[in-house]
Amino acid sequence: MEETLLIPEEAIASQIYLIRGERVMLDKHLAKMYKVQTYRLNEAVKRNLKRFPQDFMFQLTKEEWENLTSQFAMSRSWGGRRTLPYVFTEHGVLMLSSVLNSERAIAVNIRIMRVFVRMNRLLMNDRQLFLRMELMEGRQDQHDAALEQLFEAVKQLMETPVEERKRLGYRGGDPV
Repeated sequence: MEETLLIPEEAIASQIYLIRGERVMLDKHLAKMYKVQTYRLNEAVKRNLKRFPQDFMFQLTKEEWENLTSQFAMSRSWGGRRTLPYVFTEHGVLMLSSVLNSERAIAVNIRIMRVFVRMNRLLMNDRQLFLRMELMEGRQDQHDAALEQLFEAVKQLMETPVEERKRLGYRGGDPV
């Protein structure tokens, strides 16, 4: 669907938040992308609650909502809402396409899933880079220790006075 290509991946990624250790999207942002009203999206979810366990969707607490609005300079008004917003994890967003069951929902979900996959890959690359750096740091520590031992040995050799050695063998012109 050509219309969904108008939603840039960066715009989707900017609407993914980390709450309770989960990457989630707000119901109002998803509703806007699906071009439905937020209460309609939530109605469809409530009619199919069995599809949305706690790890797919949860309602924000008042404190979480206040933190989110202050942290990201979001409007403090709830936009006429009487309840706290729901958020959907990656799996919850995927489940929304089956609940909403429209061509747009399917196309938007595909786009959102691609963003989640890209974010997962970036996080995985960051973890791998972090592990590599830790490994290199460990090696560097080993090299530092070895170099320290080498410098200590050289220092000891330089500090130890060298005794005059007895000459061995025949020296010409020496009295016997």
